Amino acid sequence: MKLGTVRIRPLIATGAVLAALAAAVPSAQPGPGRTPELRLASAAWAPPEGAYWHTRVLWTTTHPRRFGGGPHKYRLTVRELSEDWSAPDGRSWTGWREPGVYPAGAADRQAWRRDGSPKKWTRTADGQVVSLSTRPDKGHVGPVPGDDTFLLSEQRLTYDEIQRLPADPGGLTSWLARVARVEGGEKTDVDDFVTGTLTELLFRFPAPKEVRAAAYRALRTMPGVRVKGTAKDGAGRTGTLLSIRRGTGGTVVRGDLIVDTATMLLLAEELETTDDGKPLPEQTGTRTVLQAGWTDAGPAVPALPWRGAARDRSGEAGRRERPPGRASRGGRARAGGAGGPGLSIT
Repeated sequence: MKLGTVRIRPLIATGAVLAALAAAVPSAQPGPGRTPELRLASAAWAPPEGAYWHTRVLWTTTHPRRFGGGPHKYRLTVRELSEDWSAPDGRSWTGWREPGVYPAGAADRQAWRRDGSPKKWTRTADGQVVSLSTRPDKGHVGPVPGDDTFLLSEQRLTYDEIQRLPADPGGLTSWLARVARVEGGEKTDVDDFVTGTLTELLFRFPAPKEVRAAAYRALRTMPGVRVKGTAKDGAGRTGTLLSIRRGTGGTVVRGDLIVDTATMLLLAEELETTDDGKPLPEQTGTRTVLQAGWTDAGPAVPALPWRGAARDRSGEAGRRERPPGRASRGGRARAGGAGGPGLSIT
């Protein structure tokens, strides 16, 4: 798991998390120490089901600038594949790989062919220096420096503390809101902060399934969130579709989340970000959670996604991905709660 580089106030100490928050919130609010549902003593505590909590995420976006010469202008789809491994003792590793770019749509593909079907780009159509290729890079993997804790809601938690997060929607939302207020957020900022953190709890952290279920139920009640039925993600998986809007004025994020309510894990998130009404291409795209769960397979350079792992509108996709149910390098792969099905793409 990637740890933040900014200084974080260590409000959460082992065995005394809510007592620390109680000292920081206004006295008009009920103190966490007097609110039973907010104490980190959840019955949902679960032992690790593997050596690492592992996530494999593919971010797909359209490059903000055009490419090609003369009348043959086109856009490129850019993909970034990241994997994170987090051990219960807090040690973590991260892997990164770029599977290669490709024309964003059918019209772009035709223009690309008329431009000679280049495989590499060093400049955009307007002369900006870039380094892009249709071929995947070699990728890298390495340990994440830090203090062997998990960064959640601007707080550093141990594995045991994550297990003892509130397993009811009201308690979890209240706890996150208090953390946000301690960080100095206004009402709107607090709601956005809580909404974003609830989303991250659906895949990024080794929380018990009961806590993820509480995060999902709480997310449905947040301002700007609507349930829109069911939908399929780019990999063909079906889940519940939630529409989310965060921010007012200035920067606004609109997103569609697809959640597997059997495992209470996020499948995909499509984001559109604007600033004063103007699109922010770098922050607009699709995040596909290809895998999330426990594994015994150790950190390694991310394997390339297979064709169909996260299709874009043009039908293009990566080339390789492990078949469903198979873990890499001889390890076991398990998703979410005990006995839950894996999230490998079918």
